[in-house]
Amino acid sequence: MFETENMFYEENREFLREKYLGKRVVIVKDKILGIYDSDAEAIKETAKTMELGTFCVKNIPVDPEEEHYRLMSFL
Repeated sequence: MFETENMFYEENREFLREKYLGKRVVIVKDKILGIYDSDAEAIKETAKTMELGTFCVKNIPVDPEEEHYRLMSFL
C-alpha cells in the first residue's frame, strides 16, 4: 500500500526537507496535495475532498533521526 507515494517521497526527500521541514505533506501518487502543521490537520482537511485510505501523510521531521525511527516502527 502506498508504494508510489513512498517512492515519490524517497526520490524527493531532500527537496521536501529543504522546503517543508517540520511539516506534514499529503501525497497522492506522485503529487503533493497539501502541506500542514500536524497529522490531524492533514487528515481532517484532505478527508474533506478525498476518501480515507487514498492519500498518504508523510512527516518531514526537523531531526533526521526521528524520521528513521518512525520508518522503522512501521516495519
